[in-house]
Amino acid sequence: MTTLFVSDLHLDATRPDTTQAFLDFLRTEARQARALYVLGDLFEAWVGDDDRSGLAQAVAKALCALEGAGVPVAFMHGNRDFLLGREYATRCGMALLPDPTVVMLDGEATLLMHGDTLCTGDVAYQQFRAQVRDPRWQAQFLSQPLDARLAFAAQARTASRQHQAGLADAGTMETLADVSPATVEHTFVHYGVRRLIHGHTHRPGVHALDVDGHACERIVLGDWYDQGSVLRVDGGRAELAGL
Repeated sequence: MTTLFVSDLHLDATRPDTTQAFLDFLRTEARQARALYVLGDLFEAWVGDDDRSGLAQAVAKALCALEGAGVPVAFMHGNRDFLLGREYATRCGMALLPDPTVVMLDGEATLLMHGDTLCTGDVAYQQFRAQVRDPRWQAQFLSQPLDARLAFAAQARTASRQHQAGLADAGTMETLADVSPATVEHTFVHYGVRRLIHGHTHRPGVHALDVDGHACERIVLGDWYDQGSVLRVDGGRAELAGL
């Protein structure tokens, strides 16, 4: 049976076609899978499990139905939905995975990550990430009214777009917004694996590399802005393609 991996769907009420594509995927191909892994940024923004929007409810219902059909679902936080908590995960019937996590995939130890921690060249982003991942910051943020949190999320998205535009203007977008080769190599060595699957960079591809004389593979999942991107792993063979 096939194990499925997706990331960077960035589901948002302003993009109903993407949401529908994901719901259709959960009702069709995903029903035949061994398991589904969502490696972060399921939502464009997540400001707390008290979000009762139609989008949040529809996604939870569909994921819960998939789990109820016997397909395990695992979720790893991304840089947009790091506040997704146990309450919503329970509503979805999905397990929360720490970032990073090593799983056995058809007999191969495979490292799963969202991927943002590999982009160490973007110092400003890494500093912001450290701030918002602090439990004290999160507790203070979640104590605010929902409207205030939604407003903050909108401001954060604007700031992110401005940051990326600044990198592009400076000619550093291609390097700082992508993974650091040295960090990738260190990660392979640290975890003792030969396969890494991640998202975040929106640069889908399968990369072969040599790490300390060992043949390794880094698979980058695509985003869902233009079409669905799915990694299918079956019997040790990995295929990265659209829906």
